[in-house]
Amino acid sequence: MDLYRKVRLACAEGMSQREAARHFNISRDSVAKMMAFSVPPGYRRSAPIKRPKLDAFTGIIDSWLDGDREVHRKQRHTAKRVFERLRDEHGFTGGYTIVKDYMRQRERRGREMFVPLAHPPGHAQADFGEAVVVIGGIEQKAHFFVMDLPHSDACFVRTYPAATAEAWVDGHVHAFAFFGKVPVSVLYDNDRCLVAKILPDGTRQRATLFSGFMSHYLFRDRYGRPGKGNDKGNAEGLVGYSRRNFMVPIPRFATWGAFNDYLEAQCLKRQADVLRGHCQVI
Repeated sequence: MDLYRKVRLACAEGMSQREAARHFNISRDSVAKMMAFSVPPGYRRSAPIKRPKLDAFTGIIDSWLDGDREVHRKQRHTAKRVFERLRDEHGFTGGYTIVKDYMRQRERRGREMFVPLAHPPGHAQADFGEAVVVIGGIEQKAHFFVMDLPHSDACFVRTYPAATAEAWVDGHVHAFAFFGKVPVSVLYDNDRCLVAKILPDGTRQRATLFSGFMSHYLFRDRYGRPGKGNDKGNAEGLVGYSRRNFMVPIPRFATWGAFNDYLEAQCLKRQADVLRGHCQVI
């Protein structure tokens, strides 16, 4: 393990992989593997496990388990019940253990993995939220743009009568002016004002207005998985925070401009806060 760390550190500090192989007296393939993994990966199976007696029945098992998603969890298939049905209904001659092992591996593959988030400086997240407001004496729904800088947790909020493509662009322009800089990248969901189409390979085809806007400001766009709001949890959290802290009780302003002046003042005031677990202001 110590050699592993020394090789990675040497290469990170500028030593080429060829030089590292010669200096530490190891093969270049070993150096490449050390640079590819932060810790030794151990043995890696090069081919999937073969189960001659079970492979013909995995499709049946998968269909039963997929169907279990629609029923109460207390009435779903156990490994024992799957084994019994395969044996009685389909002539399965294998053992219970291989059925149990397959179901355990299938469950592990289906679990979503969570890792602690680390937010480097210079990156942002953006989203839109909704709230009821009174503007010019008329109660109506406000659509508010939020941008969060996760590294510092600085925020910007601005409201609009509708969450249009023009509102998205205008929100960015005011946020960039408020922060004094353009972020390196911004993380979004797949809003139709930004993404015209998601291609089969996952590439986003940007909406025309947004594409031109990005070309002007030269920042990178990143997108969460469809339906996974937690991918941009800071922006989602800021939507709720803004609604609870800036819009309770129901805001009443003569104009949208007056409301936005108030919101900008609140965002500026928040920069003097010290968040829990930190020792410096935002």
